[in-house]
Amino acid sequence: MPLLLSESNVRELLSMDDLIEVMARALAQFSAGAVEQPVRTVVEIRVDPVVMSEWVADGAHLCAVDACRPTHREMDGALVARARLLVDSRAGALAEAGDIVIPIREGRFGPDHLAAELGEVVSGRTTGRTSPGDVTLFKSLGMAVEDVAAAELVYRRACERGLGRGVTL
Repeated sequence: MPLLLSESNVRELLSMDDLIEVMARALAQFSAGAVEQPVRTVVEIRVDPVVMSEWVADGAHLCAVDACRPTHREMDGALVARARLLVDSRAGALAEAGDIVIPIREGRFGPDHLAAELGEVVSGRTTGRTSPGDVTLFKSLGMAVEDVAAAELVYRRACERGLGRGVTL
């Protein structure tokens, strides 16, 4: 049954940590093996890169979740070219992600450099890390399916806690 929830109910039921957990579960297979290297999250709206390849150790995993215009980027082209690249949508990444569009335009790599979509990794059709030294990178532009996963978590918690009001559609 659909639930009617207030904004304060949603805030109570879903924190930023929860959103990170939802994505982390999906990314776990892709970044598996990054034991000694930290997982880094990059959230910057910039025209010029703020993360350089030489700053990132072999074996690291990065999540880049912003710079969603073809003229903006968070990472330099050398880092993106070096990384095993996972995206939420190939079509979206090749059209909108400056972190990918700009290095392609610079000739650093082609569209085939995108190793996988998130769904391919989650379903087991492909693997993430191919060696311990791989730098893995998840470039997210956001997709409706990610919103659905978060909504499912809110719904489940609301039902468990007796929050919201059931409605008939």
